[in-house]
Amino acid sequence: MDLLRVEIMKTMITNPLKSLGLAGVAGLAMLSLTTSALAGEPSYEKDYKAAVSKAKEAGKPVVVIFSASWCPPCQVNKKDVYPSKAVEPYVDKFVWVYLDVDKDENKKLAEQYGVRGIPHIEFLSPDAKKLGNVVGGTTPEDFAASLKTMLAQSP
Repeated sequence: MDLLRVEIMKTMITNPLKSLGLAGVAGLAMLSLTTSALAGEPSYEKDYKAAVSKAKEAGKPVVVIFSASWCPPCQVNKKDVYPSKAVEPYVDKFVWVYLDVDKDENKKLAEQYGVRGIPHIEFLSPDAKKLGNVVGGTTPEDFAASLKTMLAQSP
């Protein structure tokens, strides 16, 4: 190999972002943003009362997700199920709230909804009446079917 190729390879190995140049880094950033947006990832509220208020105002049912960072099925759902193509058609039809069960402000709600295992997903009508729930890990297709059912039950 000639000296120039060796230098280019060393730069690519030791500083891959530098070898891409500013345009390449910007392109990767845009690709990352676009991929997330195209996946139809829900916008999560973190406050239960705010989510219920927003749902009532918008006339949308609520998806209340009880979760934790240490829970593998919770993280799989968050990464692969909720932003999936199967769930995407339902994302904007609900108000989504993501509650960490380890936070003190969410423990009373978890008790109120009978959370014994996570992930625990409660479905509420726009006026916060219980429609049903799903407990445990799920597939995108099964979760989409649950969303469809809950949407049909919601006034």
